[in-house]
Amino acid sequence: MMQRNMLLAVRLGVTCQRSGFLRSLMTASTVHSKGQLADMNEGCIPVHVNNVRNKLREIVGASTNWRDHVQAMEERKALQSLLAKKQEDLPSRRMKDSYIEVMLPLGSEPQLREKYLNVYNNVRFGRILEDLDSLGVLICYTHTKSDARNMSPLSIVTALVDKIDLRKQIISPDCDIKLTGHVSWVGKTSMEVKMHMLQLHNGIYSPVLDATFVMVARDPENKRPAFVNPLVPDGPEEESLLHQGELNKVRRVEFSTASLLKMAPTAEERKIVHEMFLNTLDTRTVSFRSRVLPPNSVWMEDAKLKGLEICHPQERNIFNRIFGGFLMRKAYELAWATACSYGGTRPYVVAVDDIMFQRPVEIGSLLFLSSQVCYTENNYVQIRVHTEVSDPITREHHTTNIFHFTYVSDQEVPQVVPQTYGESMLYLDGKRHFDAVVQNRNGHSKSS
Repeated sequence: MMQRNMLLAVRLGVTCQRSGFLRSLMTASTVHSKGQLADMNEGCIPVHVNNVRNKLREIVGASTNWRDHVQAMEERKALQSLLAKKQEDLPSRRMKDSYIEVMLPLGSEPQLREKYLNVYNNVRFGRILEDLDSLGVLICYTHTKSDARNMSPLSIVTALVDKIDLRKQIISPDCDIKLTGHVSWVGKTSMEVKMHMLQLHNGIYSPVLDATFVMVARDPENKRPAFVNPLVPDGPEEESLLHQGELNKVRRVEFSTASLLKMAPTAEERKIVHEMFLNTLDTRTVSFRSRVLPPNSVWMEDAKLKGLEICHPQERNIFNRIFGGFLMRKAYELAWATACSYGGTRPYVVAVDDIMFQRPVEIGSLLFLSSQVCYTENNYVQIRVHTEVSDPITREHHTTNIFHFTYVSDQEVPQVVPQTYGESMLYLDGKRHFDAVVQNRNGHSKSS
């Protein structure tokens, strides 16, 4: 009966509309004594994780068959006339209107567990990244849905993973997981989505991670931006979340503007690079060309791994491109392998931030992944993964994604040392991302 209810929730696009929603949203880590989040899930039927992608296919009109899928994408062109000419033509939404709960029943459905299991008998974080990406898209479609039609003319895609903060190092493989989320900020054509992951232990759901994604809406052919429903705050708590979304947008713009690809390093950063240079000089020759590796250090050139993926149709998304969650999983796994081989011990992911989806990955492409240790501090390792695609016919290369992962090891890791100016910029960029993660976690601890 429960499974039937879950399927019904998917078909009807059930959302939860109840009083007290935002109070519990603002305190997602508050746990009800009976094992449920206070006020958040009363009257809400969770969606089974396996049905999220099926629901997305229904909304877009996509098919599970490769050839039918291509035809369905052609038919979507007819939906152009359904797009709003301006945002004011669309009805406003509240945050509770897009709220969704998704169940990952690892404890109650052991047959599902194998897909999520790693060699340490814990949950594969890469699989969670895939689920978060799908859930984020479904939340945005829920925000923009029209009661007058079943299919959506919008193509909603992931633009940016702003941040994912882990509260636990280990995720149990035999306890049910709940994923929740809602739209928290809206621009003209973009939406910020906040998601939370909780796991059931001894009858109580406890927080595991918090995630913030940015999604963009485009036309049916995924060629041009499209307007989305405005978001109207309902009370001071929603106003606070909306204000935070505005601050997040400003922060992202400032971080991009100060990029080392655009601006010179600060005076403090130049001092760091020069001190590292002086620390690697050969005292016997005192030459600019002669460099010596300090004790317990590794040259940056020797702290990288590479990978290759052939982009098969099996990993496509509902828009006939490679699924963004798949890209995140592959990048994460390569980054994990890099951190593991570098530190010589099992690393644990602490945070994921600033994942840029610069361009889609087409079916049939060759996907090259390059993972680099770019900064280290005590037992922390900052990894940058760069992905690019190559058309095997034209041999053209294009950057598609940049990923940033922060890992922690059980023991102190060697210091990574740059040699060239380019590597020094990678080092400083890695330090910036690491410092941002530390600052965010310290701020979160204070607010908790």
